[in-house]
Amino acid sequence: MSVPLYQAKAEFFRTLAHPVRIRVLELLCEGPKAVRDLLAEIEIEASSLSQQLAVLRRYGIVTATREGSTVVYALAGADVSELMLAARRILTDLLTDRRELLAELQAPTSPGEGG
Repeated sequence: MSVPLYQAKAEFFRTLAHPVRIRVLELLCEGPKAVRDLLAEIEIEASSLSQQLAVLRRYGIVTATREGSTVVYALAGADVSELMLAARRILTDLLTDRRELLAELQAPTSPGEGG
């Protein structure tokens, strides 16, 4: 039995729905990185990073290659980078709209305005 597309999309977004995973993807948008470099940037326990990388790898969002004793992670495709940029644009728009609304709410009310 096949999974409906909307359900598969929800599972995909659940896979991304963790701050460490998002940070890893942001860093990998810059290019492939060794685990030690990711650890230095994210500053979490190695075991926690390993768990989050395993989730991303299992879903096929990142790839891992061994270079000697070093494991290097990379995005599995350019689409992930585009998704991260789209998320940034969406959040920027949302926050800009909210900031404008907040400014309107904080502005002094004119006479006769019901607030």
